[in-house]
Amino acid sequence: MENRDGRRCIFHIRLFAVSRLASVVPYALRSAFFFGRKSMNDARKKITIPDILKMKRDKRPIVMMTAYDYPFARLVDSGGVDAILVGDSLGVVFSGHENTLSVTMDEMLYHTRAVARSNPLALLVADMPFMSYQVSIEEARRNCGRILREGNAQAVKIEGGVNISHVISSVTSIDIPVMGHIGLTPQSVHRMGGYKVQGRKEQAKQIMDDALAVQDAGAFAIVLEAIPAPLAAQITEKLSIPTIGIGAGPHCDGQVLVIHDILGLCEKYTPKFVKHYAELAPAITDAVANYAAEVRSGAFPAEEHSFN
Repeated sequence: MENRDGRRCIFHIRLFAVSRLASVVPYALRSAFFFGRKSMNDARKKITIPDILKMKRDKRPIVMMTAYDYPFARLVDSGGVDAILVGDSLGVVFSGHENTLSVTMDEMLYHTRAVARSNPLALLVADMPFMSYQVSIEEARRNCGRILREGNAQAVKIEGGVNISHVISSVTSIDIPVMGHIGLTPQSVHRMGGYKVQGRKEQAKQIMDDALAVQDAGAFAIVLEAIPAPLAAQITEKLSIPTIGIGAGPHCDGQVLVIHDILGLCEKYTPKFVKHYAELAPAITDAVANYAAEVRSGAFPAEEHSFN
């Protein structure tokens, strides 16, 4: 009798242990994905600027994606991108403005610090906002330095070509890495008369001149936005630094898109060059609607969501 009762006791202990393990494993897997990338990224190492330059030489496509906060930075980095851009596009997709012109240095520093806290393996690049580098060389140097020192980024991105090459040259001369940005430069939206394709017909030579000027000024890479694919191919062939396209066709050395765009979370506009890899907006709305309905009906919180 004692032996049988003892076996029954051991059986129940084992059954309890298995049931607890079954309940813990899904949470552990979710936690490992979100908070601990070690198992997923064991083969990866921290991406540096020399790595980005080598990728062009080796003809390995460069993958860049935006992120504006800690949780998205964790998820984007876990997806295996090579570079994370804290873009001033946050003014539109995160803060709801009509353009990027209202974004301030304080906002860029806040968002860059948040992304940097995720300790990404990807190279971390941050945009220099409008009027943070155009007023004077001294102010440009100081503000770019703040992005690295206070924001913990590894590089800055500056919009402009021939007209801004002297700024890029001055900033890179004090060992602050700069990624250039030509073509459709959102901070010049009013001069361009809107978000329009640049570099067609007689504009092509100017875009090529801009690319060469940015390279000569010491930039380690350059974003080509909304220019004809054949022109982007010519620039990519001519430059020794990597080109990263956004609406510039398939022949660039890499590509960048806005995270909210590829997830279907930005309803303000959908550029032609964006591909939706997920449609999360309806799923989020449905989840919130279900939560609201359960609160109103009394179904949530249930006993399992409460403490004794």
